[in-house]
Amino acid sequence: MQLHKDWSVSAITAGFVAVLVSYSGPLAIFFQAAQSADISSTMMTSWVWAISMGAAISGILLSMWLKVPVVTAWSAPGTALLVTLFPELSLNEAVGAYLTAAILLFVIGITGSFDRIIQLIPPGIASAMMAGILFQFGVGIFESLRNVPTLVIGMMIAYLVFKRLTPRYSLICLLLVGVVLAVLLEGASLEGVGVQLAQPQFIQPDWTWKATLSLAIPLVLVSLTGQFLPGMAILRTSGYTTPAKPIVTVASVTSLLTAFFGGITTVIAAITAAICTSKEAHEDPDKRYVAGVANGVFYLVGGLFAGTIVALFTSLPNAFVAVLAGLALMGAISSNISAFAAEKSHLEASVLTFVATASGVSFLGLGSAFWGVVVGGLAYNLLHRRFAPLNNDTQ
Repeated sequence: MQLHKDWSVSAITAGFVAVLVSYSGPLAIFFQAAQSADISSTMMTSWVWAISMGAAISGILLSMWLKVPVVTAWSAPGTALLVTLFPELSLNEAVGAYLTAAILLFVIGITGSFDRIIQLIPPGIASAMMAGILFQFGVGIFESLRNVPTLVIGMMIAYLVFKRLTPRYSLICLLLVGVVLAVLLEGASLEGVGVQLAQPQFIQPDWTWKATLSLAIPLVLVSLTGQFLPGMAILRTSGYTTPAKPIVTVASVTSLLTAFFGGITTVIAAITAAICTSKEAHEDPDKRYVAGVANGVFYLVGGLFAGTIVALFTSLPNAFVAVLAGLALMGAISSNISAFAAEKSHLEASVLTFVATASGVSFLGLGSAFWGVVVGGLAYNLLHRRFAPLNNDTQ
């Protein structure tokens, strides 16, 4: 078996670190969404099981099939979008929107229209919407200062120090230091944390126009522009010419299956993908696919013991989760603000998109991400798009 011949300690380590980074930072956003939805620990365990299994199955399958280190995960910006919609949006409506988004992504994947659709979306508008969705998480860091100032300040200092000394592993180090600070400063108890296997919970989907417009459509947009686009770029800059079609297709099929258990859209990873596609994973690019397989296997383990992960996060203060999520998204917030600011050709439309999305407003039952795209798209077409001149031929 080729995998047996190609495996290496460095590739397996890269896969493990990528999973650890995902559980250290982006997962905290999921817990904030769970707090907004006010769901039980059992249901939260099902969510973590579903997103872990989605990443595990798709990552292992694609890496083995394409012989490329394809690292998949759940949509972090999509999860951030959930926080703005709960509790007005029911869990059943969210699952219905997940399924709608998965079907739309499947159509995009199977028809090979990924690149064409990306070209139709003004880059500044897409980045501005992403920045607007994520902006509130950055604000949440400083809002937590009112309740637990010592914990927030301690975690911020730790984040800056680790970001300077070891940027690749800064989130892992921040998680460890944050847990210690929560125990010492806030009296958090880890007594309830033990080995707990996951028990998936089936969720009956409910399709509504409100969920489709507020969640499904924005979820497709942020998945395409915030995950698949940079994720494919990382693969290509690493020397892999893999087309997007099989990756988008497999990820969307996986999303269809996991949605019934609370799993949000499975996408190609962006930040953690760089860990598995770099030389640190293996000197030989043809053998780095092992890192993608290892990443999937470790997600499989994380999914099986999702109950333990949930027990750890629920034993810690809400402010800990808010600060960890906000700091984990700092890089994404800054990169998206920089991206839309760099698009001078339609900057005003991008700023309007950002402000409308960041407002968190809900109007006519539809969330701010939807209105951000509507306002930005309207402004782009009226202010910046060049129309062909009218033909005033005279006889």
